[in-house]
Amino acid sequence: MNGSPSESPPVPLHVRTIEYQAFDGEDDLTIVGRLRDTRPWAADGTAVQHVHDMELRVTVRVDDLIIVESDALMHVFPHAECPWILFAFRGLAGLQVGRGFTRQVQNLFGGPQGCSHLEHLARSLGPVVIQAVTSKRALAVARGKSEDLITGTHSPWVRNTCHIWAEGGVAEQKLAAGWRPGRGAYPSPTLEAIEAAHHDPTTR
Repeated sequence: MNGSPSESPPVPLHVRTIEYQAFDGEDDLTIVGRLRDTRPWAADGTAVQHVHDMELRVTVRVDDLIIVESDALMHVFPHAECPWILFAFRGLAGLQVGRGFTRQVQNLFGGPQGCSHLEHLARSLGPVVIQAVTSKRALAVARGKSEDLITGTHSPWVRNTCHIWAEGGVAEQKLAAGWRPGRGAYPSPTLEAIEAAHHDPTTR
């Protein structure tokens, strides 16, 4: 990777692209995940270039994060029999996106019980749903329909999802100090800066 600027960039051996899009449905969210595998070196027609192109579409109820509808599609696949497994992924309906979700998905669709690519999309849904809920609330703030991204001083829908949102951790300490996500600087200042600003009457 130490070639001169005049050298052409290396052609990847394999490219996997995973993309999720979330759409607002008022009381629910529609999450569309798509996985593609390509071989850029095969663009000249010497071999199969597009190996996988698969899609998973789920509808998640916002109030309790339960999947109410699920559908899978295969646009490009290696075996004529691959689509036989699509119906199984309707079994995501009824699962709640939260603690234990990934394990439930693995139990239902792991190994010979499913398709490894669609199962990967399903396992990765959790963080996407959390970010989509956050974006839904950010939209409400941007349109003046909400004061901030959360209500009150706690945010259980993201609690323990990362080290920042650990129970009793820095994010909850920031909330207690007066910080409100979705308002003010981005990224959020340090806890010390928020506490100092809160105690400084000139910043109020």
